[in-house]
Amino acid sequence: MSSNRRPDSDSPQLASRRSFIQTAGLAAGAIGAGGIVPAFANDTPAKSPSETLVKTFHDSLSEEQRRLMCFAFDHKLRFDVDNNWHITKARVKDFTRDQQAMIKEIFMGLHSEEYAQRVYDQVQSDSGRAGFEGGSSVALFGEPGTGKFQFVLTGRHCTRRCDGDSVEGASFGGPIFYGHAAGGFREGPKHEGNAYWYQAERANEVYQMLDGKQRGIALLGESRGENGLETVTLTGRKKGLDGIRVGDLSHDQKDHVRKVLADLMAPFRQRDAEEAMRHVEAGGIDNLHLAFYKDENIGDDEVWDVWQLEGPNMISYFRGKPHVHAWLHIREPA
Repeated sequence: MSSNRRPDSDSPQLASRRSFIQTAGLAAGAIGAGGIVPAFANDTPAKSPSETLVKTFHDSLSEEQRRLMCFAFDHKLRFDVDNNWHITKARVKDFTRDQQAMIKEIFMGLHSEEYAQRVYDQVQSDSGRAGFEGGSSVALFGEPGTGKFQFVLTGRHCTRRCDGDSVEGASFGGPIFYGHAAGGFREGPKHEGNAYWYQAERANEVYQMLDGKQRGIALLGESRGENGLETVTLTGRKKGLDGIRVGDLSHDQKDHVRKVLADLMAPFRQRDAEEAMRHVEAGGIDNLHLAFYKDENIGDDEVWDVWQLEGPNMISYFRGKPHVHAWLHIREPA
């Protein structure tokens, strides 16, 4: 892929892109990290800026670029997720400047206004000297504007998807990953500067609300560990999952679990968070199980670094040792 090739400044694609970016803002605002999931507005646009810009980006690609990063919609590569990987050899830095700007705008638009810059800074930092442009790669499955499609961006501590609901019943377009090594590879027990540690702090507030018997059920030894897509494979089970069943919690404890869910959704744009919460509710909040893992605790401080929420159609696995890795997969109930 040539990084020197520049589309003509008067091309329809560039004119469309510039007009678009001038008139479109980021996606609708975030879910507040400090509260229960609010009611969402009923006038969410049918198409978001990111999906529209994916079409413009696709139209700008040269044949050489398409050979590197365009695939059939059902290609097996689309289903992958991991904590540190490149989906193709098409790094962001290898595209033209205008294409790089579109990729960044697509990525930013997948996140809430509150968190978009923080998430971008996390990817930039975790990519080291390569930065966002050198540390991220992209792929495009299907063809925007003619049928189903999905744009995927991956790198260290990042898997994001943009598909305009082409993947029916899948929140966020499928399993995603986010993470952060804010203080080096091995973070301290307080995870200073970590973009996502607030989620674990909220989950630990629920643990503090549990009585002795409940803690005996919720607190286990070692967690599932990480193994690519298998890490977030959904079981469909309502019973026999790790930890304590949310349906067995008191009213105030259950309300605090809803705050954990709000924190999980907070980094992402409103339309995706709204869809994810609909699917979680449809699967039953009571069917979720909350677990903490004592054998993976940093600093022996009983602030549990590794925890998860799992239900028949959801898994959120948060591994905070040695630094934060967070896996998330939510689907419409079968």
